[in-house]
Amino acid sequence: MTLRLVPQSREKQLSIFLKGVDSLTNDQKGTNLYPKIIDNANVFKKRLGLGVSFDAGNRVFHINSTEVNLYYVSGLTNTFYIQMILEELMSLDNFETDKTVFQLVEEKIVNQSVLIVKTFEEAIRFIFSGLIVIIVDGEDKAFVVDVRSYPGRNPAEPDTERVVRGSRDGFIENIVINTALLRRRIRDENLRHELIRVGTSSQMDICIAYIEGIANKDLVDEIRNRINSINVDGLSMSEKKLEEFIMEQNYNPFPLVRYSERPDVVSNHLIEGHVAIIVDTSPSVMITPITYYHLLQHAEEFRQTPAVGTFLRWVRYMGVFMSLFLLPIWLLLCMHPEILPSGLSYIGPKETSNIPIFLQLIIADIGIEFLRMASIHTPNAVSTSMGIIAAILIGQVAIAVGLFQSEVVLYTAISMIGSYSTPSYELALANKLAKFIILVVTAIFGIKGFMVSSTVFILFLVSLKTLNTPYMWPFIPFDARAFFHFVIRTKASENKKKKGGKTIGDATL
Repeated sequence: MTLRLVPQSREKQLSIFLKGVDSLTNDQKGTNLYPKIIDNANVFKKRLGLGVSFDAGNRVFHINSTEVNLYYVSGLTNTFYIQMILEELMSLDNFETDKTVFQLVEEKIVNQSVLIVKTFEEAIRFIFSGLIVIIVDGEDKAFVVDVRSYPGRNPAEPDTERVVRGSRDGFIENIVINTALLRRRIRDENLRHELIRVGTSSQMDICIAYIEGIANKDLVDEIRNRINSINVDGLSMSEKKLEEFIMEQNYNPFPLVRYSERPDVVSNHLIEGHVAIIVDTSPSVMITPITYYHLLQHAEEFRQTPAVGTFLRWVRYMGVFMSLFLLPIWLLLCMHPEILPSGLSYIGPKETSNIPIFLQLIIADIGIEFLRMASIHTPNAVSTSMGIIAAILIGQVAIAVGLFQSEVVLYTAISMIGSYSTPSYELALANKLAKFIILVVTAIFGIKGFMVSSTVFILFLVSLKTLNTPYMWPFIPFDARAFFHFVIRTKASENKKKKGGKTIGDATL
């Protein structure tokens, strides 16, 4: 991956930071700057780590015998813009005028985004965000100039959400670029991007995106309050740690938010009335509230005709069902062949083995998980070769030596393919855990174990809620119109938006 400096809209970026500063209380804004520049320099030297941190720097120059200091962090700033500003300000030396040096600097800064701050906390926060701070001797305030140029990558199609036709851009690790990608698709004056900072040390920028008048106001208030109530030193894992604070998921394995790296997917959810949460430094955007149905959606369904989209949806549902229940059902049939119809009597192992079928399934399932995790940590150049070796060599040898029955390998592979057809990676992992539990209970208690474990699994999903939204809607509570949208990919002309309501997929409540 090649990194490059992404040019930013400094006016837009500064406006985002201004919203964050305006929301601070006086206590949070901190200590006021001193009139004497030497006192300010001592504070900045200590708090910025000047002389210790190589990327923190300052430049001292004079205008009409008045000292001026410029502070910056290299790597987050555009050197060209800093040079332009320095050249323009240094040309003011020996400039005859009745104006003060502070007024001269304010007039001659070559930048459209200039802010005046009065506290050390504000100034330092801006410096570590990639802006520069200019202080004039004799003034207890400073200029903040936006010259940021963050290292980043170009928007590209995410690997986990590819489509045959459609846009090829995707979210990146820059919150400003991500909000711009949404603005490009939703040119609605009611689209809101609220900025909140979380973390006493990290000061992570978090954006709440929604369309006012379409999104439920109580829902927006609830999300805002939950984020504001987070008291943590830093968000080391960005969006995932934020999710744990917001959703209070505990040990529930099933995802309560939907992650997407596609701007078109997030834009569609915003138009439906959902709320998106964008975390700086993360290309994954959280969508809430969601249901189990949302996690089964894929953009490819909406890039094809309604008939083809419906077919793809049914095939995907079938794959998810097999990823959950294929192995437990096959194990049940092997344990109780008497319940098989005569036409399906061929199902089940025809040869005996030293290893019980149940253990074969467990070993094969865990073995595939080993391969999946290994492929994630294996360089792309060798991952394909490793997959071929594992699939052909290991599988055949395991059957040849009598470790596995051939049907065990077959059904385990089908179950794994079904999990890969699940659009949500988080849901696929949760379904694997649920399948494993159902498989174990079935092996121990037989038919009763399968029925009870399957029922408990469904009841557990029914009991879940995401921000007061039933997880298994439109099944429970049942909604006929929404259920029709769940089964059939309807044409776009049948979808309407409803102000102040909740929406589900391409159906509106």
